[in-house]
Amino acid sequence: MNRQNMIQKLESHSGQWDICIIGGGATGLGAAVDAASRGFKTILLEQYDFAKGTSSRSTKLVHGGVRYLQQGNIKLVMEALHERGLLRKNAPHLVKNQSFILPNYKWWEGTFYGIGLKVYDWMSGSLGLGPSQFLSKEETLVLAPTLDAEGLRGGVLYHDGQFDDARLAINLAQTAEEQGAVVLNYIQVVELQKANDKLTGVLARDILRNKSYVIHAKTIINATGVFTDAILKMDDPASESIIAPSQGVHIVLDKEFLPGQAAILVPNTDDGRVLFAVPWHQKIIIGTTDTPVDQPSIEPKALNEEIDFILEQISHYLTKEPTRKDIRSVFAGLRPLVKGNTKKTAALSREHLITVSDTGLITITGGKWTTYRRMAEDVINIAVKEANLEGSICVTQELKIHGAKDNTDFNAPLYYYGSDTAAIQLMIQNDGLLGEFLHPGLPYIKAEIVWAVQNEMCMTLEDALSRRTRALLLDARASLEIAPSVATIMAKQMNKDDHWVQEEINSFNDVAQYYLPTIN
Repeated sequence: MNRQNMIQKLESHSGQWDICIIGGGATGLGAAVDAASRGFKTILLEQYDFAKGTSSRSTKLVHGGVRYLQQGNIKLVMEALHERGLLRKNAPHLVKNQSFILPNYKWWEGTFYGIGLKVYDWMSGSLGLGPSQFLSKEETLVLAPTLDAEGLRGGVLYHDGQFDDARLAINLAQTAEEQGAVVLNYIQVVELQKANDKLTGVLARDILRNKSYVIHAKTIINATGVFTDAILKMDDPASESIIAPSQGVHIVLDKEFLPGQAAILVPNTDDGRVLFAVPWHQKIIIGTTDTPVDQPSIEPKALNEEIDFILEQISHYLTKEPTRKDIRSVFAGLRPLVKGNTKKTAALSREHLITVSDTGLITITGGKWTTYRRMAEDVINIAVKEANLEGSICVTQELKIHGAKDNTDFNAPLYYYGSDTAAIQLMIQNDGLLGEFLHPGLPYIKAEIVWAVQNEMCMTLEDALSRRTRALLLDARASLEIAPSVATIMAKQMNKDDHWVQEEINSFNDVAQYYLPTIN
């Protein structure tokens, strides 16, 4: 997947595209895969980088939603569990079976949550990941030795999915290209084109090359997540806002705070949410919060009170209480919640919404990573109907995602590249220096940067350190330390000069400040 090749395909295309998708997060990329695999001429335009926004800032779970089961939203849970099973089959190199422990400190919790999780198992059907089971106090501490033993009565173990969100997004972009789509990052839609009050295309600008394009399309899909309202108002300045953004924050700690393989689910925090502590790339991710925000931002910043809240809540359950000094990174993401009749964002639906404007703009928003494929299928079905497109039915239930590799060893280096791993290993055989680690505290090697530039449309230093590798999320300070060397590797691959290197370092330093926790 090469950006210059994509630009050439855009420039050589004549006539209309069948479908033009605005937005390169989970929903937009999923829609591009669905549309292209049906045989439609498809183009996707992303203003920043693929998954730059919400889609790279999740809790890293592919799950049915235990919380929604507690709320009685059976339909949403069953759909998500079905999609979880499909995603594990189609991206087995990225989605793994993760065991969770729900610790019990009150006499009634074991029975109450145990029965609920047995229902969760039953709802998973043949796509289940394993049966839940009741644990004694001793069994619970064997699996999670750093849990606070005082007052612990036992636990319930259950299974859900875990993944790397940004890596899946890149693989979806590669899958879309393999199916015939053109997918472009750093292309900003600046205007919607109309004739006789109906959409005919978009005016878009290549930010990296400062070149504009008029792209004609039979139908246009707005899949811009928390920025949905901006495209709606581009279509109709009088349109009502439909998004209520909510900020979710996560902190990242060293593995010593939860050294086992199991994750922890805290079923009821002080604000009525659930809290997860999940092993991920040899670190622990803990989150999340739910804070209403007025305006969406491409680089949201965690509030001090959100960080304090997470530290306080998790400290109730661990023998060693983490402090701000223990935090390796903090990241914040915005949920594109569809507005409801309540101001409490935690109660708004995560189910997706599809609308069609008078001009023909199709908008899809809401949802979550787990159900991205179903969202894509739904929105392309609408596009087919609205634009009278002739094509085949959806095939993504069985479509393998780029990199798919069965029997993945999730402890092996480079496992998250799946079937591409062999090509990266060959690069190292040809140049041993590419096998060197970028930083002693991070799992990434130089070859991954070269691979990202050559094959994954990695255009900036932040692309490399935040989404092609996950260095910024795993350890913000370490990522700052390797920024100059990574920029130099990229510059050599991209034929860039020292001025570009320094500009990239400066830009990355600005972004990385959002991930560094302040020490009180």
